[in-house]
Amino acid sequence: MNSPQSVSRVIQILEALCASAEPVSLAQLSRELEAPKSSLAALLRGLAEEGFVVSTESVYRLGPRAFGLGSALLEARRRFQSSDLVRDGMRRLAERSDETVLWAVRDEGAETLTYVEVIESRNAIRFTVPVGDRRPLYCTSGGRVLLAAAPEAEAKAYLKRLKPQSLTASTEIDKAKLTAEIEKAREQGISQTVDQAADGAAGTAAVIRDSTGAVIGALVVAAPSSRIQKKRAELARLVREEADAISASLGYRMAKRS
Repeated sequence: MNSPQSVSRVIQILEALCASAEPVSLAQLSRELEAPKSSLAALLRGLAEEGFVVSTESVYRLGPRAFGLGSALLEARRRFQSSDLVRDGMRRLAERSDETVLWAVRDEGAETLTYVEVIESRNAIRFTVPVGDRRPLYCTSGGRVLLAAAPEAEAKAYLKRLKPQSLTASTEIDKAKLTAEIEKAREQGISQTVDQAADGAAGTAAVIRDSTGAVIGALVVAAPSSRIQKKRAELARLVREEADAISASLGYRMAKRS
Protein backbone atom coordinates (compact mmCIF):
# COMPACT_ATOMS: atom_id res chain seq x y z
CA MET A 1 0.00 0.00 0.00
CA ASN A 2 1.53 3.32 -1.01
CA SER A 3 1.74 6.36 1.26
CA PRO A 4 -1.30 8.35 0.03
CA GLN A 5 -3.50 5.27 0.39
CA SER A 6 -2.12 4.68 3.88
CA VAL A 7 -2.94 8.23 4.94
CA SER A 8 -6.45 7.88 3.54
CA ARG A 9 -6.92 4.57 5.34
CA VAL A 10 -5.69 6.00 8.66
CA ILE A 11 -8.25 8.78 8.35
CA GLN A 12 -10.97 6.24 7.59
CA ILE A 13 -9.99 4.18 10.65
CA LEU A 14 -10.13 7.20 12.94
CA GLU A 15 -13.46 8.30 11.46
CA ALA A 16 -14.91 4.81 11.96
CA LEU A 17 -13.76 4.68 15.58
CA CYS A 18 -15.05 8.19 16.18
CA ALA A 19 -18.48 7.28 14.77
CA SER A 20 -18.85 4.14 16.90
CA ALA A 21 -20.24 4.33 20.44
CA GLU A 22 -18.53 1.00 21.25
CA PRO A 23 -15.05 -0.43 20.67
CA VAL A 24 -14.67 -1.94 17.20
CA SER A 25 -13.07 -5.26 16.27
CA LEU A 26 -10.61 -5.74 13.43
CA ALA A 27 -13.20 -7.83 11.59
CA GLN A 28 -15.78 -5.03 11.87
CA LEU A 29 -13.31 -2.45 10.57
CA SER A 30 -12.36 -4.74 7.71
CA ARG A 31 -15.99 -5.13 6.67
CA GLU A 32 -16.86 -1.46 7.09
CA LEU A 33 -13.81 -0.14 5.26
CA GLU A 34 -13.68 -3.01 2.76
CA ALA A 35 -9.99 -3.45 3.47
CA PRO A 36 -7.81 -6.49 4.25
CA LYS A 37 -7.33 -7.28 7.91
CA SER A 38 -3.58 -7.52 7.45
CA SER A 39 -3.17 -3.95 6.19
CA LEU A 40 -5.56 -2.57 8.82
CA ALA A 41 -3.75 -4.43 11.58
CA ALA A 42 -0.43 -2.84 10.59
CA LEU A 43 -1.94 0.65 10.59
CA LEU A 44 -3.69 0.05 13.90
CA ARG A 45 -0.41 -1.04 15.49
CA GLY A 46 1.18 2.21 14.40
CA LEU A 47 -1.75 4.27 15.68
CA ALA A 48 -1.63 2.41 18.99
CA GLU A 49 2.10 3.05 19.38
CA GLU A 50 1.43 6.80 18.95
CA GLY A 51 -1.51 6.77 21.38
CA PHE A 52 -4.19 7.52 18.80
CA VAL A 53 -5.80 4.10 19.27
CA VAL A 54 -6.14 1.82 22.29
CA SER A 55 -6.52 -1.94 21.88
CA THR A 56 -8.10 -4.10 24.57
CA GLU A 57 -9.33 -7.68 24.16
CA SER A 58 -8.98 -7.55 20.36
CA VAL A 59 -11.16 -4.45 19.97
CA TYR A 60 -10.13 -0.88 19.25
CA ARG A 61 -11.18 2.55 20.45
CA LEU A 62 -9.82 6.06 20.20
CA GLY A 63 -6.80 6.81 22.37
CA PRO A 64 -5.80 9.91 24.36
CA ARG A 65 -3.75 11.42 21.52
CA ALA A 66 -6.85 11.40 19.31
CA PHE A 67 -8.87 13.27 21.90
CA GLY A 68 -6.01 15.70 22.45
CA LEU A 69 -5.81 16.37 18.73
CA GLY A 70 -9.57 16.86 18.59
CA SER A 71 -9.42 19.44 21.36
CA ALA A 72 -6.54 21.22 19.67
CA LEU A 73 -8.43 21.32 16.37
CA LEU A 74 -11.51 22.77 18.06
CA GLU A 75 -9.37 25.43 19.74
CA ALA A 76 -7.65 26.25 16.44
CA ARG A 77 -11.04 26.54 14.76
CA ARG A 78 -12.22 28.86 17.51
CA ARG A 79 -9.12 31.06 17.14
CA PHE A 80 -9.41 31.25 13.37
CA GLN A 81 -13.12 32.04 13.57
CA SER A 82 -12.43 34.69 16.20
CA SER A 83 -9.76 36.29 14.03
CA ASP A 84 -12.11 36.37 11.05
CA LEU A 85 -14.89 37.97 13.09
CA VAL A 86 -12.50 40.56 14.52
CA ARG A 87 -11.22 41.41 11.03
CA ASP A 88 -14.78 41.78 9.76
CA GLY A 89 -15.47 44.28 12.54
CA MET A 90 -12.22 46.10 11.86
CA ARG A 91 -13.19 46.51 8.21
CA ARG A 92 -16.57 47.92 9.19
CA LEU A 93 -14.96 50.35 11.60
CA ALA A 94 -12.38 51.45 9.03
CA GLU A 95 -15.17 52.23 6.56
CA ARG A 96 -17.29 54.04 9.13
CA SER A 97 -14.48 56.08 10.68
CA ASP A 98 -12.30 56.57 7.59
CA GLU A 99 -9.30 56.12 9.90
CA THR A 100 -6.72 53.42 10.59
CA VAL A 101 -8.01 50.54 12.71
CA LEU A 102 -5.81 48.31 14.88
CA TRP A 103 -6.27 45.16 16.92
CA ALA A 104 -3.98 45.15 19.94
CA VAL A 105 -3.30 42.28 22.33
CA ARG A 106 -1.56 42.47 25.67
CA ASP A 107 1.78 40.69 25.72
CA GLU A 108 1.75 37.85 28.22
CA GLY A 109 4.12 38.45 31.09
CA ALA A 110 5.02 41.91 29.75
CA GLU A 111 3.89 45.48 30.28
CA THR A 112 3.31 46.14 26.61
CA LEU A 113 0.80 45.48 23.87
CA THR A 114 1.38 44.36 20.30
CA TYR A 115 -0.59 45.38 17.23
CA VAL A 116 -1.48 42.11 15.52
CA GLU A 117 -3.86 43.38 12.81
CA VAL A 118 -3.90 46.70 10.96
CA ILE A 119 -6.29 48.18 8.40
CA GLU A 120 -4.93 51.50 7.19
CA SER A 121 -7.04 54.54 6.44
CA ARG A 122 -7.49 55.58 2.82
CA ASN A 123 -6.69 59.19 3.77
CA ALA A 124 -3.50 60.62 2.31
CA ILE A 125 -2.58 61.81 5.81
CA ARG A 126 -3.09 58.87 8.14
CA PHE A 127 -1.67 57.03 11.10
CA THR A 128 0.48 54.04 10.14
CA VAL A 129 1.93 51.29 12.28
CA PRO A 130 3.43 47.94 11.23
CA VAL A 131 1.95 44.66 12.39
CA GLY A 132 4.03 43.43 15.31
CA ASP A 133 4.78 46.91 16.64
CA ARG A 134 4.95 46.88 20.43
CA ARG A 135 3.95 49.80 22.66
CA PRO A 136 3.76 50.50 26.43
CA LEU A 137 0.39 50.10 28.13
CA TYR A 138 0.36 53.35 30.13
CA CYS A 139 0.57 55.76 27.19
CA THR A 140 -1.65 54.10 24.58
CA SER A 141 -5.44 54.06 24.38
CA GLY A 142 -5.37 50.31 23.83
CA GLY A 143 -3.08 49.76 26.77
CA ARG A 144 -5.15 51.88 29.13
CA VAL A 145 -8.41 50.19 28.22
CA LEU A 146 -6.78 46.76 28.63
CA LEU A 147 -5.58 47.80 32.08
CA ALA A 148 -9.05 49.11 32.89
CA ALA A 149 -10.55 45.74 31.95
CA ALA A 150 -8.06 43.81 34.08
CA PRO A 151 -8.73 43.07 37.75
CA GLU A 152 -8.31 46.26 39.75
CA ALA A 153 -5.57 44.74 41.89
CA GLU A 154 -3.61 43.83 38.76
CA ALA A 155 -3.85 47.38 37.40
CA LYS A 156 -2.73 48.79 40.74
CA ALA A 157 0.24 46.41 40.87
CA TYR A 158 1.20 47.45 37.33
CA LEU A 159 1.12 51.13 38.22
CA LYS A 160 3.07 50.52 41.43
CA ARG A 161 6.02 48.96 39.61
CA LEU A 162 5.72 51.22 36.56
CA LYS A 163 8.57 53.60 35.76
CA PRO A 164 6.93 55.75 33.07
CA GLN A 165 9.03 57.62 30.57
CA SER A 166 8.11 60.62 28.46
CA LEU A 167 7.86 59.52 24.83
CA THR A 168 6.57 62.93 23.76
CA ALA A 169 6.23 66.33 25.40
CA SER A 170 2.64 65.37 26.26
CA THR A 171 3.17 61.87 27.68
CA GLU A 172 1.50 61.56 31.06
CA ILE A 173 3.94 60.15 33.61
CA ASP A 174 2.20 61.21 36.82
CA LYS A 175 0.97 57.97 38.38
CA ALA A 176 -1.99 59.58 40.12
CA LYS A 177 -3.22 60.99 36.83
CA LEU A 178 -2.62 57.69 35.06
CA THR A 179 -4.67 55.97 37.77
CA ALA A 180 -7.47 58.44 37.14
CA GLU A 181 -7.31 57.82 33.37
CA ILE A 182 -7.54 54.06 33.87
CA GLU A 183 -10.47 54.47 36.26
CA LYS A 184 -12.18 56.73 33.71
CA ALA A 185 -11.68 54.06 31.04
CA ARG A 186 -13.11 51.45 33.42
CA GLU A 187 -16.24 53.56 33.96
CA GLN A 188 -16.75 54.54 30.31
CA GLY A 189 -15.55 51.34 28.62
CA ILE A 190 -13.35 53.38 26.32
CA SER A 191 -10.05 55.26 26.36
CA GLN A 192 -8.83 58.14 24.24
CA THR A 193 -5.29 59.50 24.04
CA VAL A 194 -3.67 62.35 22.14
CA ASP A 195 0.08 62.70 21.55
CA GLN A 196 0.87 60.24 24.34
CA ALA A 197 2.95 57.55 22.62
CA ALA A 198 3.87 59.50 19.48
CA ASP A 199 3.63 63.11 18.43
CA GLY A 200 0.68 63.75 16.15
CA ALA A 201 -1.07 60.47 16.93
CA ALA A 202 -4.40 60.02 18.70
CA GLY A 203 -6.09 56.78 19.69
CA THR A 204 -9.55 55.63 20.71
CA ALA A 205 -9.94 52.10 22.08
CA ALA A 206 -12.39 49.62 23.60
CA VAL A 207 -11.87 45.99 24.58
CA ILE A 208 -13.14 42.91 22.75
CA ARG A 209 -14.42 39.95 24.81
CA ASP A 210 -15.08 36.34 23.88
CA SER A 211 -17.99 34.09 24.86
CA THR A 212 -16.53 33.52 28.34
CA GLY A 213 -16.23 37.25 29.00
CA ALA A 214 -12.44 37.14 28.79
CA VAL A 215 -10.72 40.10 27.15
CA ILE A 216 -8.95 38.98 23.98
CA GLY A 217 -7.68 42.37 22.85
CA ALA A 218 -8.43 46.00 22.18
CA LEU A 219 -10.04 47.55 19.11
CA VAL A 220 -8.31 50.83 18.33
CA VAL A 221 -8.94 53.67 15.91
CA ALA A 222 -5.73 55.63 15.33
CA ALA A 223 -5.82 59.04 13.67
CA PRO A 224 -3.70 62.16 13.29
CA SER A 225 -4.17 64.41 16.32
CA SER A 226 -5.13 67.27 14.04
CA ARG A 227 -8.33 65.45 13.01
CA ILE A 228 -9.49 63.94 16.28
CA GLN A 229 -10.72 67.14 17.92
CA LYS A 230 -13.48 67.45 15.32
CA LYS A 231 -14.59 63.83 15.65
CA ARG A 232 -13.61 62.79 19.19
CA ALA A 233 -17.16 61.97 20.30
CA GLU A 234 -17.99 60.28 16.99
CA LEU A 235 -14.93 58.03 17.17
CA ALA A 236 -15.74 57.09 20.76
CA ARG A 237 -19.23 56.05 19.69
CA LEU A 238 -18.05 54.10 16.64
CA VAL A 239 -15.32 52.21 18.49
CA ARG A 240 -17.66 51.32 21.34
CA GLU A 241 -20.36 50.13 18.91
CA GLU A 242 -18.01 47.97 16.85
CA ALA A 243 -16.20 46.52 19.88
CA ASP A 244 -19.60 45.57 21.29
CA ALA A 245 -20.69 44.11 17.94
CA ILE A 246 -17.51 42.01 17.60
CA SER A 247 -17.82 40.78 21.18
CA ALA A 248 -21.45 39.81 20.53
CA SER A 249 -20.44 37.93 17.37
CA LEU A 250 -17.95 35.98 19.50
CA GLY A 251 -20.75 34.97 21.86
CA TYR A 252 -20.31 37.54 24.62
CA ARG A 253 -23.55 38.50 26.32
CA MET A 254 -23.17 42.08 27.44
CA ALA A 255 -24.80 43.60 30.47
CA LYS A 256 -26.79 46.71 29.64
CA ARG A 257 -24.93 49.93 30.31
CA SER A 258 -26.57 52.33 32.68
